[in-house]
Amino acid sequence: MSKKPNVKKISVLSILSAITVIVAFIPLKTLGLEITFTMIPVAVGAILYGPSGGAILGGVFGLVSFLQCLGYSPFGAALLSINPFYTFIVCVPTRILAGFLAGVIYNLLKKGLKSDAPALLVSSLAAPVFNTLFFMSSLTLLFYKTDYLQSYVNALGAANPITFILMFVGINGLVEIVCGFVVAFPCAKALSKYLKL
Repeated sequence: MSKKPNVKKISVLSILSAITVIVAFIPLKTLGLEITFTMIPVAVGAILYGPSGGAILGGVFGLVSFLQCLGYSPFGAALLSINPFYTFIVCVPTRILAGFLAGVIYNLLKKGLKSDAPALLVSSLAAPVFNTLFFMSSLTLLFYKTDYLQSYVNALGAANPITFILMFVGINGLVEIVCGFVVAFPCAKALSKYLKL
């Protein structure tokens, strides 16, 4: 006997996928920074539907990010021209893994607790932190020795790959992590209660 599809789950993940795509194309540009909120729906999906929800939405984010390398993102286009396969690795699996692990963390932390608040808080923070960590680690591992990334290394005056990551992420990454955490937590809490999950 085939298992009936969970219509509610499919509907919510479809809406969160659409939000992910829209948010990816409207970054907030302020004070010389470009801040994206794309990890917010990924974190919410990971909290609502665990590792599978996080991985699906992380995959949507990653695919959109990779497609933006076809001309929408000058940085991504430069990486694509150097090595399309490495660019795919930097964009897609990193986001899938970030969403998946945020869901794993939520499921592990909510077990045996009367309140889901600690699990919500940690998972909301984990999603953008993992995204930044995996993206920057794979970018540095795969592209650090290229002339293109070395131009950034020299411009920042970074002495080594770790310094480069910290300087490259800088305020922009911290703002994305904090905003993602601040917005994802109440959204996931409200939706979880509304959907009775």
